[in-house]
Amino acid sequence: MRVAALSLCAAVWAATAPTWADSPARVVSINVCTDQLAMLVADSGQLVSVSQLASDPRISAMTEQAARYPANSSRAEEVYLMRPDLVLAGSFTARATVDMLRRLDIPVAVFDPAYSLADVRDRLVQMGDVLGREVRAAGLVAEFDATLESLRDAAAATPPRVALYYANGYTSGENTLAGQILDYAGLANVATEQGFAAGGFMPLEVLAMATPETVITGSPYRGPARAEEIKSHPVIGVLQRGVPRARLADRDWTCGTPFVLRAIADMTELRRALQEDAQ
Repeated sequence: MRVAALSLCAAVWAATAPTWADSPARVVSINVCTDQLAMLVADSGQLVSVSQLASDPRISAMTEQAARYPANSSRAEEVYLMRPDLVLAGSFTARATVDMLRRLDIPVAVFDPAYSLADVRDRLVQMGDVLGREVRAAGLVAEFDATLESLRDAAAATPPRVALYYANGYTSGENTLAGQILDYAGLANVATEQGFAAGGFMPLEVLAMATPETVITGSPYRGPARAEEIKSHPVIGVLQRGVPRARLADRDWTCGTPFVLRAIADMTELRRALQEDAQ
Protein backbone atom coordinates (compact mmCIF):
# COMPACT_ATOMS: atom_id res chain seq x y z
CA MET A 1 0.00 0.00 0.00
CA ARG A 2 2.76 2.41 1.00
CA VAL A 3 4.71 1.32 -2.10
CA ALA A 4 1.79 2.18 -4.37
CA ALA A 5 1.59 5.73 -3.00
CA LEU A 6 5.34 6.24 -3.37
CA SER A 7 5.25 4.85 -6.90
CA LEU A 8 2.78 7.50 -8.00
CA CYS A 9 4.78 10.26 -6.35
CA ALA A 10 7.81 9.13 -8.32
CA ALA A 11 5.82 8.84 -11.54
CA VAL A 12 4.51 12.41 -11.38
CA TRP A 13 8.03 13.64 -12.16
CA ALA A 14 8.31 11.43 -15.25
CA ALA A 15 8.44 12.49 -18.92
CA THR A 16 5.66 14.82 -20.07
CA ALA A 17 3.49 15.23 -23.15
CA PRO A 18 4.12 17.90 -25.83
CA THR A 19 3.21 21.52 -25.07
CA TRP A 20 0.22 23.16 -26.72
CA ALA A 21 1.04 25.97 -29.14
CA ASP A 22 -0.81 28.66 -27.17
CA SER A 23 0.60 27.76 -23.75
CA PRO A 24 2.49 30.43 -21.75
CA ALA A 25 6.24 30.21 -22.30
CA ARG A 26 7.42 31.86 -19.08
CA VAL A 27 5.53 30.94 -15.92
CA VAL A 28 6.31 32.11 -12.38
CA SER A 29 4.70 30.56 -9.30
CA ILE A 30 4.47 32.52 -6.04
CA ASN A 31 2.62 30.02 -3.83
CA VAL A 32 3.94 26.79 -2.35
CA CYS A 33 0.95 24.78 -3.57
CA THR A 34 0.98 26.15 -7.11
CA ASP A 35 4.76 25.63 -7.07
CA GLN A 36 4.28 21.90 -6.69
CA LEU A 37 1.35 21.59 -9.06
CA ALA A 38 3.30 23.51 -11.69
CA MET A 39 6.42 21.39 -11.24
CA LEU A 40 4.27 18.31 -11.79
CA VAL A 41 2.43 19.60 -14.85
CA ALA A 42 4.64 22.14 -16.66
CA ASP A 43 6.67 21.33 -19.74
CA SER A 44 10.47 21.50 -19.66
CA GLY A 45 11.56 25.15 -19.60
CA GLN A 46 8.02 26.47 -19.17
CA LEU A 47 8.26 27.14 -15.42
CA VAL A 48 10.99 29.70 -14.75
CA SER A 49 10.68 30.35 -10.99
CA VAL A 50 9.02 29.00 -7.85
CA SER A 51 8.54 30.55 -4.44
CA GLN A 52 11.13 30.25 -1.69
CA LEU A 53 8.73 28.06 0.27
CA ALA A 54 9.06 25.33 -2.36
CA SER A 55 12.48 24.57 -0.86
CA ASP A 56 11.21 24.27 2.71
CA PRO A 57 11.16 20.53 3.54
CA ARG A 58 8.60 21.09 6.28
CA ILE A 59 5.83 22.20 3.93
CA SER A 60 7.00 21.20 0.45
CA ALA A 61 7.08 17.63 -0.84
CA MET A 62 9.24 18.62 -3.81
CA THR A 63 12.30 20.32 -2.38
CA GLU A 64 14.75 18.48 -4.62
CA GLN A 65 12.85 19.49 -7.74
CA ALA A 66 12.47 23.06 -6.47
CA ALA A 67 16.26 23.38 -6.25
CA ARG A 68 16.34 23.27 -10.06
CA TYR A 69 14.48 26.59 -10.33
CA PRO A 70 15.36 30.15 -9.35
CA ALA A 71 13.45 31.06 -6.18
CA ASN A 72 11.35 34.19 -5.76
CA SER A 73 10.11 35.96 -2.64
CA SER A 74 6.55 36.34 -4.02
CA ARG A 75 6.86 40.12 -4.38
CA ALA A 76 5.30 41.86 -7.37
CA GLU A 77 8.38 43.96 -8.20
CA GLU A 78 10.63 40.91 -8.34
CA VAL A 79 8.15 38.86 -10.36
CA TYR A 80 7.62 41.69 -12.86
CA LEU A 81 11.34 41.78 -13.67
CA MET A 82 11.19 38.09 -14.59
CA ARG A 83 8.94 39.01 -17.56
CA PRO A 84 6.41 36.21 -17.03
CA ASP A 85 3.61 35.38 -19.43
CA LEU A 86 1.66 33.98 -16.51
CA VAL A 87 1.87 34.09 -12.70
CA LEU A 88 0.44 31.32 -10.52
CA ALA A 89 -0.91 32.37 -7.13
CA GLY A 90 -3.07 31.00 -4.33
CA SER A 91 -6.30 32.60 -3.14
CA PHE A 92 -4.48 33.47 0.10
CA THR A 93 -1.59 35.16 -1.72
CA ALA A 94 -1.33 38.83 -0.74
CA ARG A 95 -4.12 40.63 -2.60
CA ALA A 96 -1.90 43.68 -3.14
CA THR A 97 0.62 41.52 -5.00
CA VAL A 98 -1.98 39.97 -7.28
CA ASP A 99 -3.63 43.33 -7.96
CA MET A 100 -0.33 45.02 -8.78
CA LEU A 101 0.68 42.30 -11.22
CA ARG A 102 -2.66 42.56 -12.98
CA ARG A 103 -2.34 46.36 -13.17
CA LEU A 104 0.97 45.70 -14.91
CA ASP A 105 -0.93 43.59 -17.48
CA ILE A 106 0.55 40.32 -16.25
CA PRO A 107 -2.02 37.50 -16.25
CA VAL A 108 -2.45 35.83 -12.85
CA ALA A 109 -4.13 32.45 -12.36
CA VAL A 110 -5.43 32.08 -8.79
CA PHE A 111 -5.87 28.62 -7.25
CA ASP A 112 -8.11 27.92 -4.27
CA PRO A 113 -6.87 25.56 -1.53
CA ALA A 114 -7.93 21.93 -1.76
CA TYR A 115 -10.54 21.05 0.84
CA SER A 116 -11.20 17.50 -0.37
CA LEU A 117 -9.66 14.65 -2.32
CA ALA A 118 -11.86 15.64 -5.26
CA ASP A 119 -10.25 19.08 -5.15
CA VAL A 120 -6.85 17.45 -5.77
CA ARG A 121 -8.13 16.30 -9.14
CA ASP A 122 -9.65 19.71 -9.86
CA ARG A 123 -6.41 21.57 -9.10
CA LEU A 124 -4.45 19.29 -11.41
CA VAL A 125 -7.00 19.88 -14.17
CA GLN A 126 -6.92 23.64 -13.56
CA MET A 127 -3.12 23.67 -13.77
CA GLY A 128 -3.27 21.71 -17.00
CA ASP A 129 -5.73 24.23 -18.43
CA VAL A 130 -3.73 27.36 -17.59
CA LEU A 131 -0.43 25.87 -18.76
CA GLY A 132 -1.85 24.32 -21.91
CA ARG A 133 -0.90 20.90 -20.56
CA GLU A 134 -4.28 19.23 -20.43
CA VAL A 135 -3.00 15.85 -21.57
CA ARG A 136 -0.31 15.78 -18.90
CA ALA A 137 -2.80 16.80 -16.20
CA ALA A 138 -5.29 14.14 -17.31
CA GLY A 139 -2.58 11.51 -17.02
CA LEU A 140 -1.76 12.62 -13.48
CA VAL A 141 -5.43 12.53 -12.50
CA ALA A 142 -5.73 8.99 -13.86
CA GLU A 143 -2.64 7.91 -11.90
CA PHE A 144 -3.99 9.61 -8.79
CA ASP A 145 -7.35 7.85 -9.06
CA ALA A 146 -5.76 4.46 -9.68
CA THR A 147 -3.43 4.74 -6.70
CA LEU A 148 -6.19 6.13 -4.49
CA GLU A 149 -8.29 3.09 -5.31
CA SER A 150 -5.36 0.78 -4.54
CA LEU A 151 -5.11 2.37 -1.09
CA ARG A 152 -8.73 1.57 -0.30
CA ASP A 153 -8.74 -0.80 2.64
CA ALA A 154 -11.47 -2.55 4.56
CA ALA A 155 -11.57 -0.74 7.89
CA ALA A 156 -13.07 -2.02 11.12
CA ALA A 157 -16.74 -1.44 11.84
CA THR A 158 -15.68 0.78 14.75
CA PRO A 159 -12.81 2.93 13.48
CA PRO A 160 -10.16 4.16 15.94
CA ARG A 161 -10.85 7.70 17.17
CA VAL A 162 -7.99 10.15 16.62
CA ALA A 163 -7.43 13.89 16.81
CA LEU A 164 -5.34 16.18 14.65
CA TYR A 165 -3.66 18.83 16.79
CA TYR A 166 -1.45 21.54 15.37
CA ALA A 167 0.22 24.72 16.62
CA ASN A 168 -1.97 26.85 18.90
CA GLY A 169 -4.32 23.89 19.30
CA TYR A 170 -5.73 24.09 15.77
CA THR A 171 -7.55 21.01 14.50
CA SER A 172 -9.15 19.89 11.22
CA GLY A 173 -12.56 18.28 10.86
CA GLU A 174 -14.37 16.31 8.19
CA ASN A 175 -14.87 19.29 5.86
CA THR A 176 -11.13 19.67 5.26
CA LEU A 177 -8.55 17.86 3.15
CA ALA A 178 -6.87 16.53 6.31
CA GLY A 179 -10.22 15.29 7.56
CA GLN A 180 -10.87 13.45 4.32
CA ILE A 181 -7.44 11.83 4.52
CA LEU A 182 -8.32 10.46 7.95
CA ASP A 183 -11.71 9.26 6.76
CA TYR A 184 -10.28 7.50 3.71
CA ALA A 185 -7.72 5.76 5.93
CA GLY A 186 -10.50 4.44 8.17
CA LEU A 187 -10.02 6.73 11.17
CA ALA A 188 -12.75 8.59 13.10
CA ASN A 189 -12.00 12.28 13.57
CA VAL A 190 -12.59 13.59 17.10
CA ALA A 191 -12.67 17.17 15.79
CA THR A 192 -15.92 16.44 13.97
CA GLU A 193 -17.42 14.89 17.10
CA GLN A 194 -16.59 18.04 19.03
CA GLY A 195 -18.16 20.43 16.50
CA PHE A 196 -15.07 21.40 14.50
CA ALA A 197 -16.16 20.00 11.13
CA ALA A 198 -14.50 22.86 9.24
CA GLY A 199 -11.55 23.11 11.63
CA GLY A 200 -10.80 25.54 14.45
CA PHE A 201 -8.97 25.96 17.73
CA MET A 202 -9.80 23.12 20.09
CA PRO A 203 -9.07 23.88 23.76
CA LEU A 204 -6.74 21.39 25.40
CA GLU A 205 -9.45 20.61 27.95
CA VAL A 206 -11.88 19.62 25.19
CA LEU A 207 -9.26 17.40 23.62
CA ALA A 208 -8.53 15.69 26.94
CA MET A 209 -12.22 15.07 27.67
CA ALA A 210 -12.72 13.61 24.18
CA THR A 211 -10.17 10.86 25.00
CA PRO A 212 -9.04 9.99 21.45
CA GLU A 213 -7.03 6.81 20.99
CA THR A 214 -4.13 8.96 19.87
CA VAL A 215 -3.30 12.56 18.95
CA ILE A 216 -1.63 13.26 15.61
CA THR A 217 0.62 16.31 15.63
CA GLY A 218 2.54 18.08 12.88
CA SER A 219 6.26 18.40 12.32
CA PRO A 220 7.83 20.85 14.80
CA TYR A 221 9.22 24.18 13.67
CA ARG A 222 12.92 24.78 14.02
CA GLY A 223 13.74 26.73 17.17
CA PRO A 224 11.42 27.83 19.98
CA ALA A 225 7.87 28.91 19.15
CA ARG A 226 5.10 29.66 21.64
CA ALA A 227 2.53 28.39 19.15
CA GLU A 228 4.20 24.98 19.29
CA GLU A 229 4.33 24.66 23.07
CA ILE A 230 0.82 23.24 23.37
CA LYS A 231 1.87 20.17 21.35
CA SER A 232 4.44 19.24 24.01
CA HIS A 233 1.97 19.52 26.90
CA PRO A 234 1.97 16.39 29.10
CA VAL A 235 -1.68 15.75 28.22
CA ILE A 236 -0.70 15.21 24.60
CA GLY A 237 1.92 12.67 25.63
CA VAL A 238 -0.61 10.78 27.72
CA LEU A 239 -3.19 10.76 24.91
CA GLN A 240 -0.65 9.56 22.34
CA ARG A 241 0.01 6.51 24.51
CA GLY A 242 3.30 5.80 22.79
CA VAL A 243 1.58 4.86 19.53
CA PRO A 244 4.07 4.87 16.64
CA ARG A 245 3.71 7.21 13.68
CA ALA A 246 1.46 9.63 15.59
CA ARG A 247 3.13 12.56 13.86
CA LEU A 248 2.20 13.62 10.36
CA ALA A 249 4.56 14.92 7.68
CA ASP A 250 3.09 18.35 6.96
CA ARG A 251 4.56 18.45 3.47
CA ASP A 252 2.23 15.65 2.36
CA TRP A 253 -0.88 17.26 3.89
CA THR A 254 -0.42 20.99 3.24
CA CYS A 255 -1.35 21.18 -0.43
CA GLY A 256 -3.83 19.42 -2.67
CA THR A 257 -1.30 17.45 -4.72
CA PRO A 258 -0.89 13.71 -5.41
CA PHE A 259 1.42 13.57 -2.40
CA VAL A 260 -1.66 13.33 -0.18
CA LEU A 261 -1.54 9.66 -1.15
CA ARG A 262 1.49 9.26 1.09
CA ALA A 263 -0.49 10.78 3.95
CA ILE A 264 -3.32 8.29 3.37
CA ALA A 265 -0.82 5.43 3.39
CA ASP A 266 0.72 6.71 6.64
CA MET A 267 -2.66 7.07 8.32
CA THR A 268 -3.71 3.59 7.19
CA GLU A 269 -0.60 2.19 8.86
CA LEU A 270 -1.45 4.16 11.99
CA ARG A 271 -5.00 2.81 11.98
CA ARG A 272 -3.69 -0.74 11.75
CA ALA A 273 -1.29 -0.11 14.63
CA LEU A 274 -4.13 1.21 16.77
CA GLN A 275 -6.28 -1.78 15.93
CA GLU A 276 -3.46 -4.16 16.85
CA ASP A 277 -2.94 -2.38 20.17
CA ALA A 278 -6.64 -2.70 20.92
CA GLN A 279 -6.66 -6.47 20.42
